[in-house]
Formats: sequence, structure tokens, C-alpha cells
Amino acid sequence: MDSVPTAASAPRRRPRAGGARPGKIDASVVLNGLPDPVLVVDGEGEVRFVNLEAQEFFDLSASVLEGMALAELLPPDSPVMGLIEQVRRGSRRVSQEGVVIDTPRIGPHHVTVQVAAMGDPPDHVLVTVHERSIARKIDNSLTHRHAARSVTAMAAMLAHEVKNPLSGIRGAAQLLEENAHDQDRVLTRLICDEADRIVALVNRMEVFSDERPLERTAVNIHTVLEHVRTIAQSGFARKIRFVERYDPSLPPVYGNRDQLVQVFLNLIKNAAEAAPETGGEITLTTAYQHGVRMALPGGDTRLHLPLQVSVQDNGDGIPEDLQSNLFDPFVTSKVNGTGLGLALVAKLIGDHGGTIEFDSQPRRTVFKVSLPMYDESQISQAVSRVRGVRGGR
Repeated sequence: MDSVPTAASAPRRRPRAGGARPGKIDASVVLNGLPDPVLVVDGEGEVRFVNLEAQEFFDLSASVLEGMALAELLPPDSPVMGLIEQVRRGSRRVSQEGVVIDTPRIGPHHVTVQVAAMGDPPDHVLVTVHERSIARKIDNSLTHRHAARSVTAMAAMLAHEVKNPLSGIRGAAQLLEENAHDQDRVLTRLICDEADRIVALVNRMEVFSDERPLERTAVNIHTVLEHVRTIAQSGFARKIRFVERYDPSLPPVYGNRDQLVQVFLNLIKNAAEAAPETGGEITLTTAYQHGVRMALPGGDTRLHLPLQVSVQDNGDGIPEDLQSNLFDPFVTSKVNGTGLGLALVAKLIGDHGGTIEFDSQPRRTVFKVSLPMYDESQISQAVSRVRGVRGGR
């Protein structure tokens, strides 16, 4: 005879505060919080649901994707179709690495695809796309921080070892110019001009050696983006079409407004230069991402980075041979570029405790910046640090 659990042996549930039972959690809210694209496909091969990451990945809204046949979104010979068929034939869950998802809108993406049976409804399957691992994202963000630190060390060295001797070289050239013939004055003037050019370059790099604590406060990132977009459209991006996909409920960033303006001005300028002359488009996106934390250098503190800002262009993409060192100084594909713009961006984002990463494919290059959220408790800490630095001078 089966034993009946007594009151003493029955498992006890911890009483909830106030005795209230929380409401049922909406599954779509959970799926929208995931960092990977997720699609639900029914027995007829139609997309029934997409989360926010899937909308960003395919560059289409939920209203367009939901109800679309998967065969219209992906080629009929896509490995994704074969994985779905395996699940329909009885497999509970299947996955495949190295799948290429290629559409005219987003270009080729090398991903890992996992397909699982939902069970309810029985003919529905869950398709998850892993664009790249969290470990690789962390590795990339650390690489970008190391690149910023290398520029900081280089800037300090250049200011001492290069800039000071250049003033002597220029002074000597000016003395020679006073008694030189016209033909020789061309050469002395060349020496002066080149010395001035190198000094200007070193002056640009001196910002990297500024290690003073940031004066930070609550910053509305949408105000920053609107300001930068206005500057861009009145100058270097006047022929570019801007698309804004903002989350109006986004909380403030804990940051320095002027430096954030500089960061996104650099990113948007790069995007405008990469975009085609005809049909150039830049998409600005803001979103809240759950569960993203990054350890700060030199300590055990883990900073929550829930605010993500993306700058996307429809240009030809970043050359593959530059991608691994893109944030290093003097790395550029521009004919007259110095290669300091993205190095400065990495430095400023690192100063904020944030991260920056990119994904580049033909017709879709996107830079994603993750930033900390403003917290009232951080004000006193930031003020005390700044006062401490000023008081020590």
C-alpha cells in the first residue's frame, strides 16, 4: 500500500511576502530577454513568433516576420530546413554548427542553429540561432580594452620622446631658413611643415594619456544620439538616410555626455563614410539587455551593462584582414585616415566600464556599445573620487 505523506513529511514551501501569489509570467517576455535570435515555426512552415533579437538579426519587424513562410525568409536548401525535418521525424533536439544564413537583406552569417520540439502545440518547433558564443564576446571586449591601454602607453611615450625633440628640429630649420637660398628654403619649409604635422598627430593622441576619473551623471542616450544625428545630417551625412529604432523606456546612462557624443560621432562618421553614395542608410538602435555583466579591470566589481546602442550601416563591410585589429591604433582602410578614431572610441567606452563589439558582413556592419545604467548610489562614489583627485593636485 502506498504511503500517504503526512503534514510533517510533506515538502514545505516558503511563504511569499504578504501572502500574495505573483501573476503568471508571460513567455514572450522571457524570450525577448534572451541574447540570441529565437523563432517559433508551426507545422505549415510559417513563423508564428520571433523575439527581439531575431527581429534585429533578420532586420525585419515582428509584424513582417510573423506569418511569413520560413521558405520565404531562408533558401529552400538551407540546413535549417533539414534540422526542422529531423525534429518533425521524432528527434527531440538537434543542432548544427557552421551554418550559413544568407539573405539579401543581411548577407551571410556563420552561426550555430538549434531546433527543438515544443510539445505544445505538438507540430511547433523552436529555432534558436547562436551567432557567436558569450566567451568570444568577452574575449573581444577584453581585446578592445587592451588595445585602448596600448594607445595610452604609446601616447605618453610620444609626448616625451617625440614631441619635445621635434620643437628643436623645427627651431633649427627656422634658423637655417633665415640665411638659406630660395631653393634651400623649400627644404627648410618642408622640414617645418612635416614637424608641425607630427606634432598635430601627437596632440591628437594625448587624449589617450588622460587617466583622470570621469565626471559622470545621468545621461539620456537618446538626447545624445539626436544631437549627433543633427550634426551628421547638417554635414558629412547629409545624403544618408537615418532609421531610428529606439526603446523609449530606456533608463539613463551613467556616463559623461561630452565623451559619449564623441564616441557616437566617430561611429556615425565611420558608418557614413562606409555607406554607398546612393541609397546609404544608417540605423540607430537602442535596447535593454538583461543579465550582461562585465568585471572591471583591477578588481572584483562586476558592472551591469544593460543599455545597448547599435550603429549599423549598409556599406561593403570591413575588410577581413583588418577585423582582428580594428581597434588598434593606426589600423584603417581609409586613404587619408590616421586609424585613431576607433582606438579613441575603445578608450572612452573602456573608461565608462562598457564594452564595444562589431559584426561586419556585406550590406550590414553593426557596432554595438554596451553601457552601465545610472544608479543613484553611484553619485556619491563618483563625486568623492573626483574630489580626491582634485585635492591631491
